[in-house]
Amino acid sequence: MPLVTSKEILQVAMENHFAVGAFNANNMEQVQAIVDAAVEERAPVILQVSQGAIRYAGLNFAAAMVKAAAADADVPVVLHLDHGTDFDQNIQCLRAGFTSLMFDGSKKAYEENVAITARVAHIAHVCGIPVEAELGKVLQSADGVTEEQVKAAMTDPDQAVDFVTRTTCDSLAVAVGSVHAMREAEAELDIERIKAIHAAINIPLVLHGSSGVKESSEVEAIQYGIAKINVATMLNQAFAAALSKAIAAAPGNVDPRQWLLPARDAVKEVVRHKIRLFGGSGTVGSAGFVSAKTVHRTANIGGTEA
Repeated sequence: MPLVTSKEILQVAMENHFAVGAFNANNMEQVQAIVDAAVEERAPVILQVSQGAIRYAGLNFAAAMVKAAAADADVPVVLHLDHGTDFDQNIQCLRAGFTSLMFDGSKKAYEENVAITARVAHIAHVCGIPVEAELGKVLQSADGVTEEQVKAAMTDPDQAVDFVTRTTCDSLAVAVGSVHAMREAEAELDIERIKAIHAAINIPLVLHGSSGVKESSEVEAIQYGIAKINVATMLNQAFAAALSKAIAAAPGNVDPRQWLLPARDAVKEVVRHKIRLFGGSGTVGSAGFVSAKTVHRTANIGGTEA
C-alpha cells in the first residue's frame, strides 16, 4: 500500500496505550527486515531515515527503498525524517515524499527552536504532513554524560505547553531519561515527568534513545502518552553481530548475499520483539485500533503521490 502519515496512527496508539515502533534503516536488508516483521506481526511501522543514512545512501535512494518496501506491504508504513537538521532539509524531504517530518532544534536556543519548528510545521501542514519536534535534550552516550547532566537536560512540562501551542507540532520528542547510542539497556525513565507532560499537552509523545532503556520502563511509559519509540542502536548491533558470525563461518565465500541474509534475519527478530513489547502486534485491522483504511492518507507534493 502507499505510504501513510504518522498523525493518525500515533493518535490511535496514544489513545489505546500502545506505541508504534520507529526503526532506523541504513540499507536494503534493514528496510526489508523492518517491513517484513511489521507485516507478520500485523502492526503499523515507522521507517526512519537518519542523518547517517542520508550521508551513506543519499536522501532519494534511502526514501526509494522505503517506498518500494511499503508498496508490497499490507500494513501502514510511514517514511519519517529522523532528527532533521534545518528547515531546508525538511522541505527537501517533503518534496521527496516523506510522510512524516522532524525538526530537531533541541541544541538551539529555545526561541530559535520555536521559530524554525513553527515554520516547518506551517509548510508541512499545508501538504497534510505531520511534524515531530524535540524539546529538552536527549544526550549522547559518547559524551560521557552523568545522571545529573541527563536530569538537567530533561523536558520541562510547563515549557512544553508554550512550545506545542506556538509551534503546532503534531508529536513531541521528550527528554525523560534516555540517552542516545547506549549499548546496554540500563536507563530508567522519569515516569512522573512523562505523566506531567502528557497531562499538560495531550499529543503523542516520542521516546528517542530507547536502546539504552530498560524494557519495563518503556512499557510503563506507554501507558502515559509515549506513542512512538525510536530504535536504532539495537538494530545495528544485531546486524553487525550476525554479519560477523556469518563471515567467520564462511570466510571463503564470495557471495555477499550469503552473509547478509543472516544479518537481515537478526534485525527482523529484534524488530519483532520490539513490536510485541510496545503492544503493536495485531493492531492492524482490529476493531478500535489501526487499520489500513483509517490511516491511509496521501499528499500531492510537487505532483507526486506521497
